[in-house]
Amino acid sequence: MTGPRTLAIDVGGSGLKATVLDPEGEMLTERARRETPYPCTPSVLLDELEQLAATQPEYDRVSVGFPGAIRRGRVREVPAFSRRGPGQDPDPELVALWHGFELEQALLERFAHPVRVANDADVQGCAVISGQGMELVITLGTGVGCAVFFDGALLPHMELSHGRFGEGLSIEVACGDNQRHEVGKERWRARVLDALDALEAMVLPDHVYIGGGNAKKLDPDTIGPNRTIVPNISGLLGGIALWERTSGAEQAIGAAPAPTAP
Repeated sequence: MTGPRTLAIDVGGSGLKATVLDPEGEMLTERARRETPYPCTPSVLLDELEQLAATQPEYDRVSVGFPGAIRRGRVREVPAFSRRGPGQDPDPELVALWHGFELEQALLERFAHPVRVANDADVQGCAVISGQGMELVITLGTGVGCAVFFDGALLPHMELSHGRFGEGLSIEVACGDNQRHEVGKERWRARVLDALDALEAMVLPDHVYIGGGNAKKLDPDTIGPNRTIVPNISGLLGGIALWERTSGAEQAIGAAPAPTAP
């Protein structure tokens, strides 16, 4: 089989995961995982990802799903890593460290291979959508991620989950993992369904896909029509599709053109 082998990395608020995919998107290795350290500064994250990649066999390029807004390879905002621990308030020092950080370039320098980095919901969506009509992807984990596709094309990333609803909390906070522990499973599930309704009212999608580590805590029989729960491993498997769906469209999605390793 010819074609590039892709190191797929899924950066999460609770765990960092990696595997190597063959050109067809099949996993060549078992998923490797490390706990996400806190506080997680850019240098700490890069060190952790470098050690994670060292557990994997040879690869030709790198795909990274990141839990924040990425524009042209640069971090615009990352709520999870702007806190010294899950559920804590944003720390001004961490916010300043991450805002504007050239993540794609830093990863290129660490891995010395072509790198593509995108929001983690964008990457997961690349693996699960049908390519028909307007499709909304929601990821439930430490926070809440969103991605929108139209006829298979990834649209510019928007932090839709930062919108306020219900009790005045953002969807990101109200349906995040910290609140799930605080309010209990049943109340959290009700919040998620309310949030899905609110997001659908904004996007008017033809179909909704729900992924992330906490998606499995929902009841598939009660999530409503035109909604599908997808496996969390999609965050890694999207590593191949990310290159295919964003090829030649970097300006549209706000990513830098794929760099060449020095």
